[in-house]
Amino acid sequence: MKDNTKSNSYINFSWNGTKLQLYSNQVLLIPSTRELLISDIHLGKAEYFQLNGIPLTNNEDENNINRIYKIINKFKPRKLIILGDLFHSKYSLNKNLIYKVERLFKTFENKIELIEGNHDKGCQINNISFLKEKKSLNLIFTHEPITKKENNILNICGHYHPKLILKNKQDKLSLKCFAFDSFNNNLYLPSFGDLTGGFLCKKNFKKWAIISEKSIVEIS
Repeated sequence: MKDNTKSNSYINFSWNGTKLQLYSNQVLLIPSTRELLISDIHLGKAEYFQLNGIPLTNNEDENNINRIYKIINKFKPRKLIILGDLFHSKYSLNKNLIYKVERLFKTFENKIELIEGNHDKGCQINNISFLKEKKSLNLIFTHEPITKKENNILNICGHYHPKLILKNKQDKLSLKCFAFDSFNNNLYLPSFGDLTGGFLCKKNFKKWAIISEKSIVEIS
């Protein structure tokens, strides 16, 4: 059912004949359809904290949007599909952020599709519509995981910002990761955003740790 081949910047993962590539820059590519998937950017999160009296800079938004431009220009996908939580809150949307997002969608017109996440609710922006889910080949894309298992369908989702801990006697590291729940047929994407935090994966999940922007490794 699955076949993993180690590489430096990406790892191959096969689901019932459909090849997926998991990249160290936190994107998933489906080569046969040229669909590129990311999840959980959380634009406006710094502004949300600022509204609540926590001083954070806004550099993350600029960096995250620039990274989206870079991955589109690098992979040249037929579609970029964002699996929810492009935004953090409707209360942190400002004119500058709205302008940058509208410009992004206009620059790559008809190339970006957005699945609605729980944080996207109320974030209405001109000419940007939300999908509830999207199907492609033997895959279904959602924000939150689908808990009703279909034997031949892989659910690719976000929402949980999966991470893992690597440690020894002296030190430990918290790393973003891709995670596969073979019991429910869920493949979780790491959060694409810089300011997102994360939740530890269950021990029985298959995991691929993002060591750096150029390195991803399988964790047994």
